[in-house]
Amino acid sequence: MIADKSKLVDSFEMRIADINTADLEQLHALSIGVGWPHRGDDWQFAREFGKGVVALDEAGRVMGSAMWFPYGEHFATIGLVITSPRLQAHGTGHWLMDHVLAQLAHRNLGLNATRAARRLYRSLNFTPESVVAQCQGEASLPPEVDIPSGTELRPLDTADLAAIAELDNEAFGADRAALLTRLLPARGFGLTRNGKIAAFSFCRPFGRGHVIGPVVAANDADAIAVIRLHVAEHTGEFLRLDTREKSGAFSDFLSHCGLSVFDTVTTMSRGRPWLSVRESWPSGTPKTYALAGHALG
Repeated sequence: MIADKSKLVDSFEMRIADINTADLEQLHALSIGVGWPHRGDDWQFAREFGKGVVALDEAGRVMGSAMWFPYGEHFATIGLVITSPRLQAHGTGHWLMDHVLAQLAHRNLGLNATRAARRLYRSLNFTPESVVAQCQGEASLPPEVDIPSGTELRPLDTADLAAIAELDNEAFGADRAALLTRLLPARGFGLTRNGKIAAFSFCRPFGRGHVIGPVVAANDADAIAVIRLHVAEHTGEFLRLDTREKSGAFSDFLSHCGLSVFDTVTTMSRGRPWLSVRESWPSGTPKTYALAGHALG
């Protein structure tokens, strides 16, 4: 089904446009209007990597947005679905999603839904799978932790792309090499075991400070090892990490570092289940300990 390119809302007409044609300051204002922390630079990063649409009013003002981020040929995440508060009761979110879904008809999909958006996504046949905890705060000096025996911790560089992309694919379930390429200029650490990268993490500017993610590891000890230096480098600063880890050593470490749970979102999927298939995998299989972001997965 092809979604309508225009829509009458509250006595005025809106139209759909490519998100790359939208004014960056207006996108920033849109996210501020719903209490989201995205800076203009965060929007630009999303536009350079992903695709999306905006809803414009008759004066050309941005009243809504929706983006998607393709990973390989068969999967994509959806995010930055925002409607101006005055339009949220007029079906604008559903209209924007219709345009997104029309572009992604043959892909399996995943997203992270706020409480306010869950009903919308359920109506579009998305199924809840897991809860993501948004852990954030002023970072405390992390406790001393020895890296696991037989491993080495070092900064990542461009020569590591193939290795971390392979590890991430195993954990995430789709090819994110293009995203990792864009993240490599950011601060990253890899944990090597027997000469092979067994875990990695990135930390980059985002929102009110910095965000740690993605983080991929096969166990809590490896995951802690690759994030500890990020926390140490940003002690006293605002830091965020989004994780599905509800308990255990990794979750406890975050609490000790001042990163308490601020809010939660719900991971949902449409098509093939996204996360549940990996829950039955054997111990020692790499998994995503921290998201790259709510929109990026």
